[in-house]
Amino acid sequence: MADGSQMARRPIEGEIDAVVVGAGFGGLYMLHKLRELGVSVQAFEAGDDVGGTWYWNRYPGARCDIPSLFYSYTWDEALQKDWRWSEKYAAQPEILAYAKHVADRHDLLPLIAFETRVLSATFDEANDRWRVVTDRGDAVSARWLVMATGCLSTPRAPAIPGVETFAGETYHTAAWPHEGVDFTGKTVAVIGTGSSGIQSIPQIAAQADHVTVFQRTPNFSVPANNTPLTDADIDAFWKMYPDYMALVKGPGMGFGGNVANSPGGTPQERRQKYEELWGVGGAGFLTAWGNLLTSIEVNDEAADFVREKIAQTVKDPATAEKLKPYDHPIGTKRICVDTDYYETYNRPNVSLVNLREEPIEEITAHALRTADATYAVDALVFATGFDAMTGALLAIDIKGLGGLEFRAAWAEGPKAYLGLAVAGFPNMFIVTGPGSPSVLSNMISSIEQHVEWIAGCIAHMRDGGYTRIAADAATQEDWVTHVREVADKTLFPRAASWYMGANIPGKPRVFMPYIGAGYRRTCAEVAAEGYRGFALTKAAEAVGEVA
Repeated sequence: MADGSQMARRPIEGEIDAVVVGAGFGGLYMLHKLRELGVSVQAFEAGDDVGGTWYWNRYPGARCDIPSLFYSYTWDEALQKDWRWSEKYAAQPEILAYAKHVADRHDLLPLIAFETRVLSATFDEANDRWRVVTDRGDAVSARWLVMATGCLSTPRAPAIPGVETFAGETYHTAAWPHEGVDFTGKTVAVIGTGSSGIQSIPQIAAQADHVTVFQRTPNFSVPANNTPLTDADIDAFWKMYPDYMALVKGPGMGFGGNVANSPGGTPQERRQKYEELWGVGGAGFLTAWGNLLTSIEVNDEAADFVREKIAQTVKDPATAEKLKPYDHPIGTKRICVDTDYYETYNRPNVSLVNLREEPIEEITAHALRTADATYAVDALVFATGFDAMTGALLAIDIKGLGGLEFRAAWAEGPKAYLGLAVAGFPNMFIVTGPGSPSVLSNMISSIEQHVEWIAGCIAHMRDGGYTRIAADAATQEDWVTHVREVADKTLFPRAASWYMGANIPGKPRVFMPYIGAGYRRTCAEVAAEGYRGFALTKAAEAVGEVA
């Protein structure tokens, strides 16, 4: 845990070169890179320690869906060799310990003000600086503002009538008590069957007297088949590490369907492919065929396979049918990776309610009432996800050129050039923002690429005497159009997913991640061409522009 003396710290004031908002994996690497450049930097973090998503999400069963050896920083090869992951898919405590280890190893804690929320950031046009104010009285002026606020960091609390009257215990998977929760002997209602619900329900059911799962939309889930990592696993990883690094640092990143890798052979041969991937476990199931996410015929075959697995696993046919997803192609919502999720519905202390058949009408002091029944419960668990990719940014009062409000700029949906910068908000960068591969990639790889690009841009500005960089509005519109056009060639828009903002009432429906091929190449070309699509100005030029 960070130094508790920060609770009594004095407000931070004055001028520095850069402010970083967030101390998750993006914020930590950004701090390292900026300090490496000799840039003075201050980070602000709402939690009392580092870790970001892995600090807040401590629910039972929380686990990464990317294999641990790949969910690691590549910028410190010695760290890669020194740190030993214990499992194929690391659990939350181990990932948080890794983040803490990185912060200690690189002495990053002195650069971070913990338990501090940024309230506002206002661009001072006369001086090309951001004025940043926090809830702890900090008032800092910085040339550059880097938003490393994370894609999944703002919990979504459902607006259910009467929820405030509930007299029992209430939890949200994204704000889980640090000391944990003991559900022994209790009747628990879990609302939501996205990734956090699918991971936590088996763990809660192993403790509780009874668990009732309230499901609005079933999701596709594949088994993790998690195992301890052996010395042989580590050796195999290092043998392929050069090829892995060539891929990570190569021109790709982003979705690029390989039509050449299309289904062939007999139905029995194709089924064998699915069986092999099911046995391996993990989201690699979606790599069965290069056009699985562009061809509905191919996708239907893969989805039918998973639905068959659900029917084979869940003993009660009625429950199995409720758990089968039919409303979206497989993979167009983030596929879940589980440990004994479907098996859990064979337990006598677990029941499932289909909210499309009997919607929740209200929560009372001791029960949850649907259109058909009243369920007495001791505890409520909301596994209702996040206001993804935009929630944390829109929670801050950000004002750019001419007092333009960030919320107004994104009122019709998020717009960002390359997912890195937003027109009207100079000198502000976003790590893995909308319009970049972000959540459709290995987040660690995306974070590293963005941080390195941002650091390179800041170094270019400093060395060239530039005080302002601003994304061009027309170029940004072209990029937003490109992001949409690429997505429309796939099956992704067919799903009412959080990728589209569909889980938040009133949120504009925009497909936010970028799924085109060659994203890293595009970013590199933009920088190599003098930051194509950006306007770079020096102090005198910027003042003249304002005048």
